[in-house]
Order: sequence, then structure tokens, then C-alpha cells
Amino acid sequence: MKVELLVSEWCASCHDAERVWRQVAEQKQIDFAVVDMGQPEGRELATRLRIRSIPAVVVDGELRHIGLLDQSAATALVASAPPRVNVRVQHVGLGLSPSSRAAILGALAWLLVAGASLPLGGLLPDVGTRPVMLHAFNLGFLVLLLMGLGEHMLPRFTGKPIRGGWLWAWLPQGLVHVGVIGLVLGWYAGIAMLAIAGALAATLAFGLFTVRVIPVLR
Repeated sequence: MKVELLVSEWCASCHDAERVWRQVAEQKQIDFAVVDMGQPEGRELATRLRIRSIPAVVVDGELRHIGLLDQSAATALVASAPPRVNVRVQHVGLGLSPSSRAAILGALAWLLVAGASLPLGGLLPDVGTRPVMLHAFNLGFLVLLLMGLGEHMLPRFTGKPIRGGWLWAWLPQGLVHVGVIGLVLGWYAGIAMLAIAGALAATLAFGLFTVRVIPVLR
């Protein structure tokens, strides 16, 4: 069963509708997609079904409801769908998920650290801050920003859900933080094993994120 929720950025109730249908999609085995009116797919769907108001719910190509539903009413629309038994998935809509917000905030924190290391290099010439700037910016800022925006934007562009849960959404972020800290402290303390541990943590984070997004792009 395919369920498409037609929404728009300017629609105040669309965010509430998304939250309701994401909860339903976690319980029911449905192919759920959030379709934005601002995208060509959304405009084509609205024109084909002559939809004049949103949020609108389309089930298997047929318009089934216009407006906001509570969770029980939404579940009733897909009552014939079996319960979801596969891996937990995260259906992305207009709003950022908690893991996406955390990744972006973490990226900004490491950007501040990278920026703070630049003047310290001039004030304290005996202290080499270049590794701090490089690791904080390249690994902390860029990678976390890629993770946060990637898990939000790629499912929207492809119309496919992405794996959720602590293993796929939260563990890679934590490993990136551990990787940056391990590389920086290992460099300054001269402890090779600490730097290697940080590098391995970062590599594992890359691998988990890659495995997570491959089904979305496939």
C-alpha cells in the first residue's frame, strides 16, 4: 500500500500531519512518502487529482482525505495494511528530525572550535593548533553537517524512507565526536594509540552512514 502525503512549506497544519503519518508508518507496513507541492512531483500529483487544499492524503493513487487527521483516523485509512515487522525506518518530511538537529548543532559546535583555534595559533606560536582546526573543521563540522542534511534531504529527493533508531541515526554522530576528540588529544599528547582509536571511530562512522544511505539511493 502506497501512501502519499501532499504538503507545502507554507502550510501550518502540514507539519502536524507529517508527525501523525510518520507514527502510522512506523506501525503499518506501508510505502509512505511526503510529497512537497514545491516540487514537480507534488504539482503533478495535485494537477492529476485536482487537489485544491492540503494536507491531502493519497492512497494507491486515489485521493482519500483532505485535512488533518488524528492518529486513530489515519490508521483507519490504512487498516488493511499489515503491521510493520521490518527494520525501523524514518520517514522524512518538511521538519528536521531530532537526530538531524543534533548533527547540525554538533557541526556548528565543531566549527566554533575550529574558528577558535585560528587566533590561538597566532597568540601561542609554540602551540600547533593546525591539527585542531583541520580535524574540527573537516571531520567535526563537514561530516556532521553532511550527516544531518543528508539524512533529511536524500529521503525527500528520492521519496524513500531512511533507517532510524540509535544504531543508524545516533551512533555515527557519536563516533564522529569520539573520532575528533581522539585524533586531537592523541596528537597533542603524543599517544599514537589514542589517535588511531579516534581514526577507527571516524572510519566506523563513515561506514555506518554509507550503509544507511545506500538503500535510499538504490
